[in-house]
Amino acid sequence: MNDCVVNENEIARYVSKALKEYFRDLDGEEPCCEMYDMVMNCVEKPLLEIVLEHAGANQTRAAEMLGINRNTLRKKMLQHGIE
Repeated sequence: MNDCVVNENEIARYVSKALKEYFRDLDGEEPCCEMYDMVMNCVEKPLLEIVLEHAGANQTRAAEMLGINRNTLRKKMLQHGIE
């Protein structure tokens, strides 16, 4: 369980760093899109891909690892173009 906390903190640091760079690059301009959707879409696709890879493409196992329903996983895969 301690490893999860370390990894979550590391992931949070990467997201925080990327968002700070994003706002710095905007140089005072307003974001062009809804921030929440932008970040979630950027994070969700690689999350699904890596978990599916780790699960040997077994969608039931991947859904369990993600803590979501298998049908939800399939829907998200379609949304992100993951086969």
